[in-house]
Amino acid sequence: MPEMKGERGEDEDTIGIYVGGRNIEGERHGEGWAVLPNGDFYQGCYCRGLRNGKGLYVFKNGARYEGEWRRAMKYGVGQMTYPDGSRYEGDWRYDLKQGFGAYYYPNGDIYEGAWFKGKRHGLGTYFYAEYQVKFMGTWVDGVIEGPGQIMYPRVRFHGSWFKGMPKGPGCFVFDTNCMQHGFYELIKDPKYEEYGEHEEEKEEKEEKEGKFEGEEEIEVDETAGKISVWRARNVTAYLAEFLPPEPVPLPVHDSVPSLTHESVSTELMQFEPPTLASEHEADDNDSWLLHRQQFIEEAEQKE
Repeated sequence: MPEMKGERGEDEDTIGIYVGGRNIEGERHGEGWAVLPNGDFYQGCYCRGLRNGKGLYVFKNGARYEGEWRRAMKYGVGQMTYPDGSRYEGDWRYDLKQGFGAYYYPNGDIYEGAWFKGKRHGLGTYFYAEYQVKFMGTWVDGVIEGPGQIMYPRVRFHGSWFKGMPKGPGCFVFDTNCMQHGFYELIKDPKYEEYGEHEEEKEEKEEKEGKFEGEEEIEVDETAGKISVWRARNVTAYLAEFLPPEPVPLPVHDSVPSLTHESVSTELMQFEPPTLASEHEADDNDSWLLHRQQFIEEAEQKE
């Protein structure tokens, strides 16, 4: 089976070219650099034959990771830049984004918040550059779910989301100090009406009738072929007690144990932490590192 990028160390002398330190067992140990047969390049620290500590890994396709490693996996804090120009800056665990991190997209969009096993999971914010709109809420397994807010230039919406779509009661708060109350309802997307009225209901009925007793129930996606439509009900003066629940961090239970850290004494090669601020960032106080520290402190308080 071919070696996956970033998953293993070059623990055999026959794999690529290596220049650097070794221990008494002949394993790569300490500082060094290696060129893999597939064209990838690594420069940094090793421990007992595996990438461990700080290092820079450059992929043949142009992607690069600069940050911390443990047992040949991205583990700790690091920055990953992808071929399309997008980049992730934040926490890693077992080669996956996990903890707090910011993802910068080529179109200018930014997600900043919690990650779990490579997906957005927990409290976070998403900035839509094209519309200058920011969403704050919770994600579950990569999909928006639960309480949230959308912040427009002069209006803010408070409500709930279901499988990535607004659904249920909510309110719009205007800068004129008033509120519009109502609810989002999922209705059929007119684009799908061309398939025939009630066609979807017929298909669902046929599926249920064709099931045998004891057969596992098939979960039906309530959002398939649907759009969210706002139904306004009334307007009132602004009162905080009328606001829906605020989004809160999600508890995370990881059954995978943490990797122990094995330090290697290094003197020749000094790796500075990656530049973890946006090139166009105007305010240093808005950096993802400060938000990450706040995220960690809030998580510790809840434990």
